[in-house]
Amino acid sequence: MSDQNAELDAALERVVEAARAHLTAVKAAAGRIDDDDVWQAYVDLNNASFAYDEKLLDAYGEVTPWDVESIDPDEADQRFLAGEAGDGSGAGDPYPQVISVRQRRDYRVPSVAALLRVAETARRSSVPDDEEVGPVESVGEAVLELLQAGDGSLASLDVPELEPLDGLLTVTEVEEPLDLEAFDDADGSGPFAPVESDQLVGRLDEHPFLPDEEDDHAGHNH
Repeated sequence: MSDQNAELDAALERVVEAARAHLTAVKAAAGRIDDDDVWQAYVDLNNASFAYDEKLLDAYGEVTPWDVESIDPDEADQRFLAGEAGDGSGAGDPYPQVISVRQRRDYRVPSVAALLRVAETARRSSVPDDEEVGPVESVGEAVLELLQAGDGSLASLDVPELEPLDGLLTVTEVEEPLDLEAFDDADGSGPFAPVESDQLVGRLDEHPFLPDEEDDHAGHNH
């Protein structure tokens, strides 16, 4: 069993090394789509994980939570090259429209002072300790500060200091993607305004439950 344990340790080490190599490739690609190094590192990580899982099963009848299948590296390269050839430059099938997802969500502010405090805390946490931080002076500035701290995610507004109201999300087919340079920085409606050629696919309405309503709703389910 000692030889088997040594093989398990080695297989696990290969998973760790492959995971590190994959992360390095992902960082180097910086969001670039269909990066060759990322794809090869992914295949290596997949196969290292598969091999470790198999050895663990053989040795102890245990499995990992990784539901992976072995990938043939040669076949993987062929698929990757085929995907590059089908990126719209040749035999691909690019969709002629652009999909535009637009969302609006409204909030009530129960306490302006409380919202300003939480926004100032978020601002201080995002700058070095030796850098002077100015106060957050308005409700709008406070919400913008929370969004910036959360990298623009609306989830960053899920705080007790903001009470969610109704919202909606629309999916629209448009002919051209958004051109930020075509709108002034102070123009908050132009980028969202539909044009005649836009085709609305559908919209999702949001009706958030307030705490008391959630209790009532839960009570009706019992």
